[in-house]
Amino acid sequence: MLALGIATLAASWAFGSRPLALVGTGLVLAALSGKLWALAARGRVSLQRRTGRPAHVEGDDVSLDYRLERSSRLPLGTAYVVETAGRLGRLQAHVRHGRARLVLERVPRGRYPLTDAEVVLEDPLGLERVSVGFGGIGDALVVVPRIVVLDRLFTDAGRDAFQGRRLLLRRPSGVDLHSVREYEHGESLRKVHWPTTARRGQLMVKELEDAPRDDLTVLLDCDARAVSGPPGASSFDAQVRAAGSLVRAYVARGKRAALVLGTRSLTVVRASSLESDWSLVLQALAAVEPESDRPLARLLADERSPAIRAPELVVVSAALDDAAVDRLIGLAARRRRISAVWVDAPSFAGRGGGGDPPALLRLAASGVPVAVVRSGTDLGIALSGGIERRASA
Repeated sequence: MLALGIATLAASWAFGSRPLALVGTGLVLAALSGKLWALAARGRVSLQRRTGRPAHVEGDDVSLDYRLERSSRLPLGTAYVVETAGRLGRLQAHVRHGRARLVLERVPRGRYPLTDAEVVLEDPLGLERVSVGFGGIGDALVVVPRIVVLDRLFTDAGRDAFQGRRLLLRRPSGVDLHSVREYEHGESLRKVHWPTTARRGQLMVKELEDAPRDDLTVLLDCDARAVSGPPGASSFDAQVRAAGSLVRAYVARGKRAALVLGTRSLTVVRASSLESDWSLVLQALAAVEPESDRPLARLLADERSPAIRAPELVVVSAALDDAAVDRLIGLAARRRRISAVWVDAPSFAGRGGGGDPPALLRLAASGVPVAVVRSGTDLGIALSGGIERRASA
């Protein structure tokens, strides 16, 4: 516009046209006023963001509320907030009277870091644009899976075979050696730590601390090769919902549960109370992704791993092949309580109708409780019933 104004003034001088001189002068003044507005608009600008609840549930609409404050009193033409929300991409919300609201519809499960926030201001004539970046309001939008409250589990039928006394013996507990200290008069000699006593030449006793073990482990298979369906409605999302629902059901029954995420780093999240630990489980399930290339059979190979060390193991997977089934049957033969949730991945890509695979039927025939989750089925019903054990499979 500045160049156009100068050219118009030159034309008015060349042709001696007063109207052209007025137009050229107006264009030059407009361009200069835009530059002055841009310099004055770069005053103090603050931005606040509110995401509402600390964690949202998948499938719900999520609103982001912004509040913009400026030290400059200059009028604005257009103002909007722009920032990146992970794989949701670039978000933009228009500011009106210092406030803006952005509504995201039916957000799928995930943890979306909010980064690269900036405010874009335009002058009333639309000639100048000022961008102000904010690197200090980084946060994350957490969308947790939709958990089903279960009153009955498909594994309950197998528990009738155990008597209360036998379950008490199978319940893990114990103490671990914490440290040693000098013997005090009157203490029982049973507490003496003889190796340290022999090394130091004086009586040393053991300091023991209670070391409770997990009652059960829920193993979530994160094999990326077995995932089908779009994000938010994929087979892995169904696995996450099933694993979270099982952990919640067991913790609600007073059990200590360990959620093991079969990622590359094999993350373990423990929960013993819905009031204190359950939020950690939801946070972990919101962020987990199918990133592993390790088959389920390898996860089950090391019996000393925290993934399967508990006396009761529940496996949630979409890849129960023959090798994994052999591992599970072997663990069940060692008087371990094993159960499995199989997610029919092809059904989430519209290729259902194949029935239960032979490996799954063989697992059920061996006495292991099995639940089947397919696309479109009610998760609560699937995790409450299971499939029939067919000895002839």
